[in-house]
Amino acid sequence: MAKKKIIICGAAGRDFHNFNVVYRNNNEYEVVAFTATQIPDIEGRMYPPELAGSLYPNGIPIVDESELVALIKKHQVQEVVFAYSDVTHTHVMQLGSLAMAAGATYTLLSPVQTMIQSTKPVISICAVRTGCGKSQTTLAVAQILEKMGKKVVSIRHPMPYGNLVEMRCQRFATKADLARYKCTIEEMEEYEPHVESGRIIYAGVDYEEILRAAEKEADVILWDGGNNDTPFYKSDLEIVVVDPHRPNHELLYHPGMTNFVRADVLVINKMDSADKKNVAMIVANAKKFNPNAKIVKANSKLDIDEPKLIKGKKVLVVEDGPTLTHGEMKFGAGVVAAKKFKAKKLVDPRPWVVGTIKQTFKKYPNIGTLLPAMGYSSKQIKDLETTINKVVCDVVISATPIDLRRIVNIKKPTVRVKYSLQEISRPNLKQIIEAKLK
Repeated sequence: MAKKKIIICGAAGRDFHNFNVVYRNNNEYEVVAFTATQIPDIEGRMYPPELAGSLYPNGIPIVDESELVALIKKHQVQEVVFAYSDVTHTHVMQLGSLAMAAGATYTLLSPVQTMIQSTKPVISICAVRTGCGKSQTTLAVAQILEKMGKKVVSIRHPMPYGNLVEMRCQRFATKADLARYKCTIEEMEEYEPHVESGRIIYAGVDYEEILRAAEKEADVILWDGGNNDTPFYKSDLEIVVVDPHRPNHELLYHPGMTNFVRADVLVINKMDSADKKNVAMIVANAKKFNPNAKIVKANSKLDIDEPKLIKGKKVLVVEDGPTLTHGEMKFGAGVVAAKKFKAKKLVDPRPWVVGTIKQTFKKYPNIGTLLPAMGYSSKQIKDLETTINKVVCDVVISATPIDLRRIVNIKKPTVRVKYSLQEISRPNLKQIIEAKLK
């Protein structure tokens, strides 16, 4: 019987995982190509034969998503599988309409269909959008578990933007590991806080192999989700973070709504800067779509190293890149800090942006008066450095999860803003986790 030809639409993450779990050794299908979007320069590569398996001795091409319709027609593709995250429901179906108009069936795999079972307890932390405060929640949960005497090993959602064979299964225990694997800014933002806390974190491409390695040194596996994707592992407790600065987004974005409906625990973060009406809207949505979920309310507590530098000054705010781009967040911890400590003005960086940073603003024109800390390549990091130093301002407020000064040479006074989860309701995460593990 002829194999069904398929294309997997992705962004170097969920797409590879779906392939590895469902299609890699499946004789019923022939994966013609992966398509790529969201992340710069991830197309034009090959999913290598070392990862693709014996059915694909030449590997699988990764092409730009703009070529989807042409590929369907050229290869007479019968099915297109959608496999990336943090996009509107409208976007998902617009792409589906293009695929179906070209003659292909359009498919989304169930999260359960792609979840791998662990031999250890798994707690997952996911979100309904990028930038909800998922990372600070993950760190809080890790600390709770460690105080319970558990050896925690975190596994991060993939960010395989480099050599895929070399990134198959990565283990980070020290900052030297970050350099050894040539991590991008985005990777360092996620891995470094775990490493600084003395915790091991894994990531890569083959999440079955990664899980089996992590299980050897863990009492509890912590799934540290990316974007608003669903967990790769079957979880004993699914914690999902919701953002009251973007109410109703929990119902409008894929697969964030899936997380929202599946959650055992919904964490409404940023209560200290949220509108009460927005919080009420999220609670009402939870009662309608997931009435059994426990709701935990929390502040996003700011920690600022030199707040006195902000008052009365013209400031450039640098925020986490993906949060501002496909996360569509209009402000983050940096803006909150600027307002709290009475900055004179937020400086618009757009007159000074260069190179790949300029291209980022062209692709995401609604970023506004913030600078995304883009760093997917050495060229982009250099363009970020040049842009920061060209901007006419008094002070730079750096609100990324890492100390950006370690990566780029900022020739201006710089204030670093960090944030942590501060729970303000009961039951809290500690009580919920203790009950679950007992």
